[in-house]
Amino acid sequence: MDELRVISTKVPDEVYKEMLLRIPEGERSEFIREAIIEKLQNTPKADKILEIEARITKVEDVIGNINKTLADLELLTYGREKANPHNFCIDEIDRKIVEYLMHYKGATTPELADHLNINRWMALNRLRKMQKNSIKQYGKAAIDYYGGEKSGKKKAWWINEDIIQKE
Repeated sequence: MDELRVISTKVPDEVYKEMLLRIPEGERSEFIREAIIEKLQNTPKADKILEIEARITKVEDVIGNINKTLADLELLTYGREKANPHNFCIDEIDRKIVEYLMHYKGATTPELADHLNINRWMALNRLRKMQKNSIKQYGKAAIDYYGGEKSGKKKAWWINEDIIQKE
């Protein structure tokens, strides 16, 4: 056993009297020590609790994704390879963004903001949200950002035509 440390504690008078009756005089310290050790062994460590919470969160996320995929499967799939980009939209602004990207094949954030008469940060946040939703629901991004030059545009957002069903 490791080095012993002295601790003091206050217990209710009834508990003290009960211990005096049940535990012989020379064994009380060992009884208290064993009671504390037993109680500590039954109490989970904080690291273990955090680890268990993290694992439960991961399991909940996986189950949520599976449930969402199963529930949305009819809406999200066309055949087995194509997705409808409008399913990743939340509101009319998102629909207009998707329509613009599908019509012009791609656009920069300022172009979209000017076309929709919105703040460019709002356009950027909407694009990122649709990208995240498409990855979450379909496993691939329906809208991608490409920082280089493509079709005469630099730093633009593009519809991923490999997974998008054309109308």
